[in-house]
This record gives sequence, structure tokens and C-alpha cells, in this order.
Amino acid sequence: MISDIRIATVVCRCPLGRVKRNLKRTRYWTLRARNKGAALVCFPELNLTGYSNREEIVGHAISANGSEVDALVRLATDQRIALLVGFAEKNDAGAIYASHMLITPQGRTAVYRKLHLAPPETEHFSPGEVLPVFRWSGIRFGIQLCYDAHFPDLSTQMAEAQADVIFIPHASPRGQAADKHQSWMRHLPARAFDNGLFVVACNQTGDNENGLIFPGNAVVFSPSGEIIESRLSGDSGMIVTDLTADRIAHVHNHRMRYFFPNRRPGIYRRKPILNDLNDQDPY
Repeated sequence: MISDIRIATVVCRCPLGRVKRNLKRTRYWTLRARNKGAALVCFPELNLTGYSNREEIVGHAISANGSEVDALVRLATDQRIALLVGFAEKNDAGAIYASHMLITPQGRTAVYRKLHLAPPETEHFSPGEVLPVFRWSGIRFGIQLCYDAHFPDLSTQMAEAQADVIFIPHASPRGQAADKHQSWMRHLPARAFDNGLFVVACNQTGDNENGLIFPGNAVVFSPSGEIIESRLSGDSGMIVTDLTADRIAHVHNHRMRYFFPNRRPGIYRRKPILNDLNDQDPY
């Protein structure tokens, strides 16, 4: 069972390639989150390097073992807060991933690499091949990045691994914050409701100085698929939310509200049988 935890969810501007500037803003919001009593702070997709689906992203990608990550490890350990930070990651072989890193207050790190690339991303990014679920401070959680959230099987797999929370950082441009929120309302509540877990989503905001403008919204859904907190202003900001064991228990302890244990995955993995009832010989 999940332990109660206070989290902070950040909406911020992340100009492409301005890593030093973005590091400073990451520190700024981390300190604010810590002052609000948060144990974990989640940043948008690729907040450190900025986001681009153009060739420029290759030159701005960083190593998961580089000096920028070292600075974030020091920040997490100094402030005693866990960080979920995003960056374009270049590995030793030169492949580029859209990655999100967990950094614990003890200085441990782990990485999620985006599994489902949006069509405009496939030219410059490589897809991840590992589906991790993280356990830290009394909770289990998964990470998905933006386009990942459109694939229900991914959330189901995380729920099968007993995830309590799915964090879904976005770099999703176009429109106003309220419009993007309405778009999210088509699928994100379902990920929470169907799997009986919390869903936490946040987005970049403003001009990324590379041709994209982000609407800057954030939302937290309960395991019942209901909004706990949301932010639709379009400006940089932060929401602080208590994810509590009683919200999970409200769903999991109810025989009719918790659907997940009654799934029949063995059936779903079989090939469907086509039952063709068309009249093949009308004469």
C-alpha cells in the first residue's frame, strides 16, 4: 500500500539548448517545492535541454553521466528531495533518447527512456526498450512521456507491476492551456480510472526559441479518475499535491470500483476469432 507523499508538479519554460539557464530554473523550482514540504518534484519532458524534433536536438543532447546530472544529484542530496527531470540523452554509441531521470535524496539515479516516439520524433530519437517501475519512499511509480500516454497497454503493464502513480511529463505544443487540458481529458482520466492509480501530468510553457510554443498546464488525477489539482494559467508555476493512501484504498477496497483485479489477461492475449455473419450466398 502506498505511503502518503507530497509531490510538486512544475510547469516551466525550457528554451532549447540553454542548459545552464534551465539548470538554474530547475534549482529555483526545486527550492520552492522543498519549501512547500514536497518530497518529490516532477518537471516537464526534456526540461533540462529543451525539446525539439529537429536536427538541432542532436547537438544539445547530454550524457546521463555528465556534469549537468552531477549538479542535479548535488541539488537532490543537499535539499533532501527527489527529482524527476528530463533531457535529450546521448549514449556512448551516439543514439539520442527522450529520457526522464529519477534522482533520489540519497544520490541514486535511474532513467526512463521514452518508449513510443511521436511520428515527428522518429528521425532523430531512438525509442527505449525497457519498461521500468520505480520504488522509492513508500510508493511505486512509472514514468511516461507525452505520446506514451496514448497507449493504454503501457499503463496496464505499470499497474501490473503494482504502480501507485504514473508521472506523465509533456512537451506538447500548440493551443492554450485550457485547450490542452481538454485534450488531456480524453485519455488521462481513463489511465487513472481503469488502473486504479494516480496520474500526474505537466507540460512545458512558453516559447522554446526553436519554433514551438507550449501552453503550460498541469493536472493530477485520483485513482477514481477525478481531478485533484489542475493548473491552466499558461504561465510558469507549480502545484503541490498530497497523494494519500486513503484515496487508493477508497478504490482498491471497493468490490465494484476496482476493476483491475478482475481482468482476464490470458483471454486478451489470444487471437480474436472472427465470426463472419454476412450472407455469402444470397441465392
